[in-house]
Amino acid sequence: MIQILITGGTFDKSYNHINGDLFFEKTHLPEMLKRSKCRLKVEVKTLMMMDSLEMTEKDIDKIITQCIESSSKKIVITHGTDTMVNTASKIASKINDKTIVLTGAMIPYAFGSSSDGFFNLGSALSFVQTLDNGVYIAMNGQYFLHSQVIKDKEKGYFKTI
Repeated sequence: MIQILITGGTFDKSYNHINGDLFFEKTHLPEMLKRSKCRLKVEVKTLMMMDSLEMTEKDIDKIITQCIESSSKKIVITHGTDTMVNTASKIASKINDKTIVLTGAMIPYAFGSSSDGFFNLGSALSFVQTLDNGVYIAMNGQYFLHSQVIKDKEKGYFKTI
């Protein structure tokens, strides 16, 4: 069984077409899994729905606690891309006996076919099944060890350091 932990981020933002605001309403994960005809045994749990720039140490501790308490050895975490590497590093400092993959989106899933979220979720679910124990970032078809990646904010993608 794969545990999916939801924390929000651009991945789950919705769009108010009247005023142009992005906001959190509900997670899109169940819809995404259904649309993809996912046949994996997964358990989805929403921990929070927030922009990662607003995450506190208490929020990160909650994520770590959920990873530790999960009976699954394979965990995917949806997370905002701005602080994903930081959270991944903090998880790695506490957990080394599970495969944990953080993923997110640069464009909200609610934007439809222009979003990278659907592809990133599929990639994360594949990587979590095949990678060795450790904490990874999965974005745009690639995976990176948590300690060997940065988000290139000028180019809009993750890359190895």
